[in-house]
Amino acid sequence: MIRFHNTLGGRTEDFVPMEPGRVRLYACGPTVYDFPHIGNWRANVFEDLLKRFLIYRGFQVVHVQNITDVDDKTIKGARARGLSLDDYTRPYIEAFFAERDALNIRPADHYPRATGHIPEMVGIVKALLDKGFAYRKDGSIYFAIDRFPAYGRLSRVNLEDRRPGSRGDADEYEKESVHDFALWKAPKADEPVWETEIGPGRPGWHIECSAMSAKYLGPSFDIHCGGVDNIFPHHENEIAQSEAANGVKFVNYWLHCHHLVVDGQKMAKSKGNFYRLADILARGYDPLDVRVLLLSTHYRKMLNFTFEALDQAVTARRRIGDFLGELGAVPAGAAGDAAVGPLVEAARAGFVAGLEDDLNIAEALAALFTLIKSVNPLLVEGRVSRAGADVLAAFVEEADAVLGFKPSPTHKASGRIDARSEVMGTAEVLKAEDQARIDERQRARAAKDFARSDAIRRELLERGIILEDTKDGVRWKRVAPQKP
Repeated sequence: MIRFHNTLGGRTEDFVPMEPGRVRLYACGPTVYDFPHIGNWRANVFEDLLKRFLIYRGFQVVHVQNITDVDDKTIKGARARGLSLDDYTRPYIEAFFAERDALNIRPADHYPRATGHIPEMVGIVKALLDKGFAYRKDGSIYFAIDRFPAYGRLSRVNLEDRRPGSRGDADEYEKESVHDFALWKAPKADEPVWETEIGPGRPGWHIECSAMSAKYLGPSFDIHCGGVDNIFPHHENEIAQSEAANGVKFVNYWLHCHHLVVDGQKMAKSKGNFYRLADILARGYDPLDVRVLLLSTHYRKMLNFTFEALDQAVTARRRIGDFLGELGAVPAGAAGDAAVGPLVEAARAGFVAGLEDDLNIAEALAALFTLIKSVNPLLVEGRVSRAGADVLAAFVEEADAVLGFKPSPTHKASGRIDARSEVMGTAEVLKAEDQARIDERQRARAAKDFARSDAIRRELLERGIILEDTKDGVRWKRVAPQKP
């Protein structure tokens, strides 16, 4: 049974979708006033893991992610550069999609833009006016939170200090600033305006997600995701306006991703620790190594980004690639005696159990790397058959359909056929006759015939091949031939 920590209620609950076998998922998307940074991508990668695991467990997932292309920030940016909203936001939208693909994030089924859903927003505001949850003031329309008794149950904000009748026009505000929020904003000379049946103006930020989620998922759906900074006021306001307008529960499960910090400090341009994906790739890293790092810590825990941690992610992904390379190098006729089936089943059980437990990525990855650690000595000893190697490789690919790491199979961890050694920046294929001698030495070591093993090592050294025995298997590299 899959279990998620539901922010609504603050406890871990069994996941039961509204429709058997089908999950409706909404994720707060980018506000396209600037290029995304790696903190933004942490939430997106977490949501991708969630979606992939649900699909892995047999669910059909309908995934919607909005694009906020009209709000205080986009209007301010467009005005400063003398551009239309569309011209201003276009490059940021294109960058978002390009980086999404680089990080191997599966596209959503729908990417609705706020500017394309004004009629749906107007419909909700009109319903709230008709039902008495909203009121007009100075050309704007506000939601009266004291008319919605359940307000605050997601964020558990303290409403006791709220001044009756206080209103706020800003899209974003602090937790201490609890007040009626703008659904529809009065026209201003320097802002875009839509002529509608509720009057001229433009939408507030919060109404946008309620309208777009309802259009594509219905007034009530399964999962809503976002960062912890969205809990209040954005998600709290979404609940209030949606449930007041539609008369049904808005969302059953709320999943929130914690912040990413850099070297233990909040990421900020003023501190010089503000990173975009492009900044990291310019240092020679692969975007998929960044993905590994962003997934390496449980989504509800703060993630501390350091380049040391990124290097560890590089090593982890490379270790999986090395393992796949080892499996691919097992000869076609190999008939090893190791029973790998039980090892794979144990790994699969641990992997699934971890992710079923509120996406416990540490437990899931431990199951995968325990399998690799257990099998590597068997590969060194030549005890894995070709069929067994195929079973192992199939499981790694199965797990990676959820993880999305896309490890590149390498051949550095052993000297089997097609194994390669990096020499002066080039890749070199080992000759079959040298490979055969390495395999023979491994069999001698397994039989504890160390005299034979040492003799073969010396023979290979004379040919210019030095061997290194490691916990992950034997490695080799080319050196100058050594005379006896």
